[in-house]
Amino acid sequence: MGTHAPEMPILVDDETGVWTTDALPMLYVPRHFFVNNHMGIEEEIGAERYAEILYKAGYKSAYYWCEKEAEAHGISGREVFEHYMKRLSQRGWGLFIIEELDLESGRARVRLENSAFVYQYGKVNRKVDYMFTGWFAGAMDQIAESLGYPVRTRAEQTQSAAEEGCDYGIFEVTPVAKQ
Repeated sequence: MGTHAPEMPILVDDETGVWTTDALPMLYVPRHFFVNNHMGIEEEIGAERYAEILYKAGYKSAYYWCEKEAEAHGISGREVFEHYMKRLSQRGWGLFIIEELDLESGRARVRLENSAFVYQYGKVNRKVDYMFTGWFAGAMDQIAESLGYPVRTRAEQTQSAAEEGCDYGIFEVTPVAKQ
């Protein structure tokens, strides 16, 4: 297994010590620290409730990130979603591979390999990568809105590499029915 230096720009403010990538403030923490905190909260409030909380927070964060990155890099549409998946992969969350993406219809399928959560949890026969789920809908909705598409989406994790018989995770994004 080879290694390489990070492929994204990381700047550290000399006065404050704040790290930035693409002009957005970042935190750099050990994976075990982050996932152990995640597991601790899950133990206290349950995975289902924690997943609901993280979905909303992740949606909001992805929406904001895509909006800011599109502005910063002068990109739009598919390029924004691809850039988001690339940056998530470069930050060590796992490798996010776009298998399907149709912004106008609000549909996407993303495969997740080498999930940081699966590395920590192991094979526990349940979905453990649920923190990512809201990210995909937030990204899709921001990009679709920026293109003038009226679609709104919902994301769902349909499989995880932490489940028996699965080697990777799958997230599906679908349009929400209009009411």
